[in-house]
Amino acid sequence: MNFFRKKRLFVFLIGIIILVVMIGFSINDRDHLTTPEQFVNDTIGWAQSAIHAPVDFVTTFFEDIDEIKKTYEENKILKEKLAENKNLIYEVQEIKKENAELRETLDKTESIRDYEPIQATVIARSPERWIEQIKLNKGKQAGIQPNMAVITADGMIGKVQTASEFTSTVQLLTGFDQLNRISATIAREDAPDIFGLIEGYDRKTDTLMFKMIEHSGEKLEKGELVVSSGMGGVFPAGLTIGEVKDVVPDQYGLTNTALVEPAANMYDVNNVIVVSRTMVGKREENEEGAE
Repeated sequence: MNFFRKKRLFVFLIGIIILVVMIGFSINDRDHLTTPEQFVNDTIGWAQSAIHAPVDFVTTFFEDIDEIKKTYEENKILKEKLAENKNLIYEVQEIKKENAELRETLDKTESIRDYEPIQATVIARSPERWIEQIKLNKGKQAGIQPNMAVITADGMIGKVQTASEFTSTVQLLTGFDQLNRISATIAREDAPDIFGLIEGYDRKTDTLMFKMIEHSGEKLEKGELVVSSGMGGVFPAGLTIGEVKDVVPDQYGLTNTALVEPAANMYDVNNVIVVSRTMVGKREENEEGAE
């Protein structure tokens, strides 16, 4: 037993001596490594490469997954921001449009001196009667009564058909027929004015039919302005209705019918003025249902 213990001790001391010699030898400045050192360095380098490659692959893989998650979240946020910006742009456009309409309406109001304007907003439009009726947010409480004219900054769009306490229904010019006539006139500077009646809407030509009461012999021209005459006793005079688009004779050739293109847009109406005539005249007896 003592022999083996001495042998182990001897081997251990020899190992320490070799290690110390190798450490001392390795810390010296040398230009060349020994063959065992090169073998050890190459072996360690190969082992490091073999371990580093899969570790680097796994680390990069999970980093890429994190980047993809971050990119997905950023893309989601950007899409939400983009949608918000689009809605904001739409709201700004609508506000600008409404502001422009209100400014034009105010300018228009100043020209209606003899009549009381009532500002109102369109709140509904029935799909079944899209081209015939709209509903306003004001009614009798605001002074609105049936048969009052309704205009925009561009011109007349119709008349109040019914009025409740807080809302009212407007019949558009595109829904007019012979029972809803308007006394109208074409004013001329160098010739007598031409009087007639707006008697309905022609869907084929998208025009109002202006029938002259008397054949004046004067030739109508395209582009002449048709306005309300005020002779019906309800509508004020001078409200723009439209322009003459064409003139056609009746089947007997005795009278002419002017096809009038409405001045106002009937399909894009948001803010309107209900015109309350301060001096109501006597309605003509032969204009039942007319203004």
